[in-house]
Amino acid sequence: MTPIHTILHPTDFSESSEYAFHAARALARDYGARVIILHAVGLPTFAYAEGVIPPDIVELREASKEQLHRLVPDSNVPVDYRLEEGDPATVIQQVAQEVNADLIVMGTHGRKGLVRLLLGSVAEQTVRQAPCPVLTVRQPFAEVLPVLDESRAEPVYT
Repeated sequence: MTPIHTILHPTDFSESSEYAFHAARALARDYGARVIILHAVGLPTFAYAEGVIPPDIVELREASKEQLHRLVPDSNVPVDYRLEEGDPATVIQQVAQEVNADLIVMGTHGRKGLVRLLLGSVAEQTVRQAPCPVLTVRQPFAEVLPVLDESRAEPVYT
């Protein structure tokens, strides 16, 4: 296995991204790697009968920056924060190349059918075009529960 020095964690601040962040933190801790937390600010526009209204990019950037810095890894994991503008899939690929990422750990929403066709999948595009391996996380890892029956030697997973 190749060594892991730099883990890129793209986030959209969703629940699946939070699960992926936990995985990225654990991997960084175990491999002595640094984590780069990335948020790509897409530029949505809102169409009304009167015309197209672009969002206030300064306000959007500040709100994203605040959310980004709320993600704090363990104290022994070095972290860098990146806030970029543009198409998320393209930004993820560019930053992964720029920082020489050894691994990308990201969440996926698991959309299917028409919703996926209409919205696309940033995770799928990243898996197909990334310059390094990609770990996608859809749901939390199994939680170890305390063993209720002392005669059982193995932990119980949910």
